[in-house]
Amino acid sequence: MKQIIQRPYITEKSLTDAAQGWYTFVVDPDADKGAISREVARLYRVTVTSARTLRVEGKKRRVGRKMRTIAKPQWKKAIVRLGKGQTISAFEVSQTQEEPKKK
Repeated sequence: MKQIIQRPYITEKSLTDAAQGWYTFVVDPDADKGAISREVARLYRVTVTSARTLRVEGKKRRVGRKMRTIAKPQWKKAIVRLGKGQTISAFEVSQTQEEPKKK
């Protein structure tokens, strides 16, 4: 059986969205919005109010000495909205991890 939620998708943008209540995950490409919502609710014990999904096109890269073209695989991203006042701890950034400002 495939795992529906593969991992949280942590980027600067996803952390900013998490502050607004939207949480981003890398999910199984065959999963639908209902299954994704149920799985997030089960794993993190939260209430999912809405879900959005999108397929991300795999990038083409040129590698090796002969510069052969390879394609990274396509993947699916899900963005879920939680109920009022709920959070997921994987998306929280502590104040001690921030870099000092440069002059």
